[in-house]
Amino acid sequence: MKIIVALMFSFLLMVNTAVAQDSVIVLATTTSVENSGLLSHILPVFEKKTGIKVKVVARGTGAAIEMGKRGDADAVLVHAKELELEGVREGWFVNRHDVCYNDFIIVGPKNDPAKIREVKKAVDAFKRIASSQSLFISRGDKSGTHVKELQIWQRAGIEPKGQRWYLEVGQGMEKTLRIANEKQAYTLTDRGTWLAIKDKLELAILFQGDPVLFNQYGVMAVNPEKHKHVKYKEAMKFINWIISKEGQEAIASFKDKFGNQLFIPNAK
Repeated sequence: MKIIVALMFSFLLMVNTAVAQDSVIVLATTTSVENSGLLSHILPVFEKKTGIKVKVVARGTGAAIEMGKRGDADAVLVHAKELELEGVREGWFVNRHDVCYNDFIIVGPKNDPAKIREVKKAVDAFKRIASSQSLFISRGDKSGTHVKELQIWQRAGIEPKGQRWYLEVGQGMEKTLRIANEKQAYTLTDRGTWLAIKDKLELAILFQGDPVLFNQYGVMAVNPEKHKHVKYKEAMKFINWIISKEGQEAIASFKDKFGNQLFIPNAK
C-alpha cells in the first residue's frame, strides 16, 4: 500500500511539474520596455488572468529577434518594425501586431555644445554633433534604438564608426544613458527609459519632435513550424491579451511619478 501511495504521489508530482513548465513562456524583448518598468507593470495582470508566467529576457532588439529565430523564446516584443516584418517574411515569426509606441529623443549636456536645440531635423542635429566633434554615445548593440541611430547617420551622409568622438558601448538603454551622463555626451534614447531614470541624470532633452523619431513596438510569436518545441498556444494567449482592450488599457495606465504616459497603445 505504501508503495502504491508513493507511486501515486510521484506521478502527481510529475504531472504538476509538467503543468507548471507548460505555464511558463519565454518573452525575448528589448531593454527599453524592461528598464522603463512597463513589463513589471502589465505582466502581473496577464499572469493573474491566465495562470501563464512570463520569463522575460531583455536584450537589444537584434539579439531578441535572434533568440526567437533560434527557438530560445516563445514570443518577441521589440521595436524595429522593418526587422520584424523581415523575420515574418522569412518564416521565423507569425502573427505580428503593433502594440504601442513612443518616440526617440536626443539628450545631452545641458550647455548643448553642438547647438542642436536650434535645428528642426534629427539629421541636422546629428550633423552638428559630428561637425563639432562632440562626444556621442552609441548603444552599438543592434537594438531598435541603435538601428534608428544608424539610419539617421546614413541620412546625414556620415560614417561615425571609428571617429574619436563616437563611442559604441554595447549596452542597454539605461546603462548607455548613465555612461552618457558620466561623460556629458549626447545619445539617442527612447522616451520611456528617459522618463523612468531622468531624475538620476544631469542631462537634458535637446532635440525631439521629428517624425523620423517615431518608435513603434510590435509583438510576434515564434513560428512553431520552425521550432516544434515552442509554446505557441501560450504565446498566442499573451499576444491576444496584450493587443486586447484589457492589455491596451494596462499599457495606457503605466505612467511615471509625474503622471507622464510612457507608452501609447495602438494595437488595431
